[in-house]
Amino acid sequence: MHKNERQTLIKQMINQYTIRSQEDLITRLQKEHVDITQATISRDIRDLGIVKTIDEQGKPKFTLYNSPQTQGQVEQKKLVSLFNDVVTKIEHVQFLTIIHTLPDNASLLAAIIDEVHFPEVKCSLAGFDTVVLIVSDETYATEMENYFNEIWQAQTDEQLKS
Repeated sequence: MHKNERQTLIKQMINQYTIRSQEDLITRLQKEHVDITQATISRDIRDLGIVKTIDEQGKPKFTLYNSPQTQGQVEQKKLVSLFNDVVTKIEHVQFLTIIHTLPDNASLLAAIIDEVHFPEVKCSLAGFDTVVLIVSDETYATEMENYFNEIWQAQTDEQLKS
């Protein structure tokens, strides 16, 4: 099977089934008579923009993440939605804005922040549960902290109303 065919099949599987790990994906592919190595599946996951998210039961699952061609409004909507689900704390230290997330969610949040293209943000770094945004000075760090706190607070207020 060629790479394009395999990647199309992987996208279909990610959309159709709950796949929680590379091993789950390899097993499903093998059921379709596709032999694949761990290294190849890792490359395919990276190439296709597949990320781990948290499902309704709080368990990780693979999800197709739209590439940078998406519109700014869609990206902003994703950011607001994700904030509600994964952010636990926001702060700033000098020229850094620090966003704490639930475990294993920082990379996804940083990717969405990068796609929104905040002009103040020079660089984002993501760890396991922390996103660090590097901005040009403390004033911008404070502005970013306030902006993200507004998003987070709006989501919290909306939940309380429900």
